[in-house]
Amino acid sequence: MLVFGRRNLLLGAGALAALGAAGCNGSGQGSGLTPDDMALGNPDSGVTLIEYGSTMCSHCREFEEMAWDQLKANYIDTGRIHFIFREVLAPVDPQRVIPTIALAEYQVARCGGATPEQYFSRLGVMFEQQPAMFQAGSRDAIEAKLVEIGGAAGLSRETVMQCISDPEGARRMERLGEVATRDNVTGTPTFFLNGERLEAADFATYEALAAKLDAAIAANS
Repeated sequence: MLVFGRRNLLLGAGALAALGAAGCNGSGQGSGLTPDDMALGNPDSGVTLIEYGSTMCSHCREFEEMAWDQLKANYIDTGRIHFIFREVLAPVDPQRVIPTIALAEYQVARCGGATPEQYFSRLGVMFEQQPAMFQAGSRDAIEAKLVEIGGAAGLSRETVMQCISDPEGARRMERLGEVATRDNVTGTPTFFLNGERLEAADFATYEALAAKLDAAIAANS
């Protein structure tokens, strides 16, 4: 699990907007959908799984590769659960590049009024491209990768750059950072199932997570 401190969750808007400037309400306890969240599945299922995650978190990428397709097919698309992804910024590196990239990626994922399905599809590409982002090495290379991802989703370069530089993204991350702090989130990924924080072993494998979901569904039936 990627671990970080409260300060890293509450970065100021100025620091987070650096890439864009260069050109490129929660209830706590892991419960409830905030206006800033993205969600799939059935909100009336009685079973809600919340993931606090980051596109620049290697462990979040591992979970995506290991479990996402099965989780979506077997529990989300079938309406058995409501899944919420709550955006978190990765820890601050000396140049603050990593959280800046994460913010830019969230902006592209949401760009053009993306539907939840479009958002999660783009998010999947962000996870696939995570190694390339780490290896990009320059602002221009990072921008080019984001434009490439946006282009594959039908977005023009101009639209992608406008989305990245939108200051609302930094304000959203401030709000989500406050929710994460109230939920005492100190690393990613962190999962809450019906308000209960899951232990790392509970989502270490798809089978372990499925067992927890099945128990919650059975308890709600």
